[in-house]
Amino acid sequence: MRKMTGDEIRDTWLNFFASKGHYIEPSANLIPNNDPSLLWINAGVSALKKYFDGSKRPEHRRITNAQKCLRTNDIENVGHTSRHHTFFEMLGNFSIGDYFRNEVIPWAFELLTSDKYFGFPVEKLYVTYYPDDLETRNLWIKCGMIESHLVPLKSNFWEIGEGPCGPDTEIYFDRGEKYDPSNKGVAMLFNDEDNDRYIEIWNIVFSQYNAKKGLKREDYPELPQKNIDTGAGLERIACVIQGADTNFETDFFSPIISAIEANAKYSYQGEYKSSYRIIADHVRALTFTLSDGAMFSNESRGYVLRRLLRRAERHARKLGLQEGFLADLVNVCANSMSHFYPYLLDNVDRVHKMVLQEEKRFSKTLSQGEDMLSHLLSKDGDIISGEDAFKLSDTYGFPVELTVEIAAENGKKVDTDTYYKLLNEQKERARKARKDLASFASQDKDFLEFVTPSEFTYEEKEIKSKVIGLFIDGKKVDEISSEGEVIFEKTNFYAESGGQASDTGTIVSDSLEAEVTSVIKAPNKQNLHSVKLLYGTIHIGDELVLKPDFIKRQATEKNHSAAHLFQAALQKVVSSDCHQAGQLVNDDEMRFDFTLDRKLTQDEIAQIEKLVNEQIASDIPCLTQVMDKEEALKTSAMHLFNEKYDDKVRVVSFGEVSKEFCGGTHVKSTSEIGLFTIVSEQAIASGVRRVVALTSYKAFEYLQEKSRLLLDLAKELGLSSTSGVLSKLQQVIQDKKNLLKEVETYKAKFAQAEVDKIKKDGKLINGTEVFVAKLTNYDKQQVNDVLNSLISVDSSAVLILNLKEKKSEICVGLNKTTLEKGYSANKLLKEVAQVLAGSGGGKNDVAYGGFADKSRLDVAQKLFEEKFN
Repeated sequence: MRKMTGDEIRDTWLNFFASKGHYIEPSANLIPNNDPSLLWINAGVSALKKYFDGSKRPEHRRITNAQKCLRTNDIENVGHTSRHHTFFEMLGNFSIGDYFRNEVIPWAFELLTSDKYFGFPVEKLYVTYYPDDLETRNLWIKCGMIESHLVPLKSNFWEIGEGPCGPDTEIYFDRGEKYDPSNKGVAMLFNDEDNDRYIEIWNIVFSQYNAKKGLKREDYPELPQKNIDTGAGLERIACVIQGADTNFETDFFSPIISAIEANAKYSYQGEYKSSYRIIADHVRALTFTLSDGAMFSNESRGYVLRRLLRRAERHARKLGLQEGFLADLVNVCANSMSHFYPYLLDNVDRVHKMVLQEEKRFSKTLSQGEDMLSHLLSKDGDIISGEDAFKLSDTYGFPVELTVEIAAENGKKVDTDTYYKLLNEQKERARKARKDLASFASQDKDFLEFVTPSEFTYEEKEIKSKVIGLFIDGKKVDEISSEGEVIFEKTNFYAESGGQASDTGTIVSDSLEAEVTSVIKAPNKQNLHSVKLLYGTIHIGDELVLKPDFIKRQATEKNHSAAHLFQAALQKVVSSDCHQAGQLVNDDEMRFDFTLDRKLTQDEIAQIEKLVNEQIASDIPCLTQVMDKEEALKTSAMHLFNEKYDDKVRVVSFGEVSKEFCGGTHVKSTSEIGLFTIVSEQAIASGVRRVVALTSYKAFEYLQEKSRLLLDLAKELGLSSTSGVLSKLQQVIQDKKNLLKEVETYKAKFAQAEVDKIKKDGKLINGTEVFVAKLTNYDKQQVNDVLNSLISVDSSAVLILNLKEKKSEICVGLNKTTLEKGYSANKLLKEVAQVLAGSGGGKNDVAYGGFADKSRLDVAQKLFEEKFN
């Protein structure tokens, strides 16, 4: 067996299948493109889903890839097992209606066993297969597989709900008796047991049947197109070839683990080994997801990233690593993976900064967890519920062990039984989710097989064109009399794409009229028009007149061209690191999302508006060119990193100001835009901002309304013109601040007078200065000011009763000297509050609560004072 690095293994796989006529598909972005069913690309085939479900016709029927994947359904196992990861790479080879069993099995045997490639000893390989799939069994034997190493398993059938399915065959490597302490041997394969001896390295699925509800498996109809879908874990193959105990000792992880060990208090062994592995795994996941455009946030993908970072940070603290160390590991990961993913180095500074900021934010999150715990401790009762403990852990990353410890210090317990019940339910949901990977839809045969070309023309306002395809709910039909989808030989209706909304309009003839409500791309790139008949019937072969709403189109074009000018201005005024993260342009507005970790200043917004309007006034012509993609990339035209472009791309330029890959419609020159103004700027996720802008007449209307509001404001301020509005408003605001300051001064003087009176009335009881303050309607700050003044007296104990109309407040505070005598504010408050029909709690030095019975204040005071006798 050849010794190989991880990079060499990946290259060997791809080059082998390229030699068998496969197209090497670049790894897709971890964020799925136009697939709302997936949070992340989570399998090698996920990025090719569009080819298998019939939504797009592939240019190549033989494909191989090394696909970046992310799964967080089993995050609790990561670091504690040999092979679980969040981020991993899946090697694959795929056939979309091309080759099948007779080709893929001999190729698999050749790649695995030939000395030219991986050179696995045949005697170390075992294969499982579906018992009824004797064709697969016989092919393996024919190739040279040892017959006794073939294991029939009923579980070797890939099927998730309705749709494409079929038998599969899995290939395992035997790592020997060292990893089989019970000496069970091949029985573990027959019993389908998890084990560390027989490592699954490759799964080949023969997708040949269409699962139907109500049918037995043997009655499933065959698919019109049989496919091959395979997956081989790169890290697993590296573990075997490099002779590592686990995936974490391969060269994919060793640079990160070495960097941790050089800075940690504890070495990579014993109880700390799992912490090393968790950090290494999660840093890889964060480096790739953030480089691919994901952002930290409180929902969806961003929440997943927050959870990964929190978990890694907690384990970093266990190893004694300082805040900011995870960010430093991003550089280590980017450098070690840059052979196949050079773009990581282009993004490393940005990702390092994002992780560092999130680490700092996590420190604040921990503080929020502590605040929540303090609130829980102030509640009545001796038990913190399992639900609250679980929320502390799941939401704030607050370890349950720490919750138990702090609760014990305050005389409380935690319902850990309920906590672990909720934790196990969460794990069970995750386990089920792992089985529920989205199945591919049944193949949309009619759309997939419709290959008649259709032409799109950008300029013509009205054309006559022949109907070449009609569909209702995806099924091909000969006529439409109500609603359906139409494909024309030629169309002037723009299909929704690249963030630009589709055209709407009408299609007419002497005998019919129909509304076009939307236009999208069909699998084979024709424009698919959704229509609603007002009268008449559409037939195949009809010659119809196509009339897009060009007033709406022109308004959309102004916003789209403005988006190009805005992006260019943004990068010039703010930073060239501001990249597009999303876009929507229609006839109403331009909405542009971009990467930036702070809000735009008013000055920056003004500069951007000025620059864009100067370019509008300059009447810069729009130039469009169709170019080879590689040639276009050399021109430095802006493009989306995670977008898949065809070999030919359209480049839209406005002089030297802006140049972008774009298939959308645009103005002929910038002067047509008329006017540009930004109406809002806000954060939509961590590190992502959104600007909404208007153009042309809508921009004029918006600015006119603002002018009208400014005039009304001037009138209210007693001004004859708007020129002095700002200074007058600043004066009003300053006057208000001054008044508030005076109020605060009077409140402070009043509180100090109250403190002086309370001190005079205090009692010295057994060496403790006992103060009782009865206040009325004090705010929180005033209460704390009184408390701090009184406990500054040496050996003091303070009870504050703050009377309010509804629920009154109680506070107990103890000086340090009093604490050392063994008194507890938390305990004292609970006893006093009980007399007043109240509750509360806190820490030993200070505790807060509320009460309802104001008639027993003297009883409460007496009880408090007696505690010091």
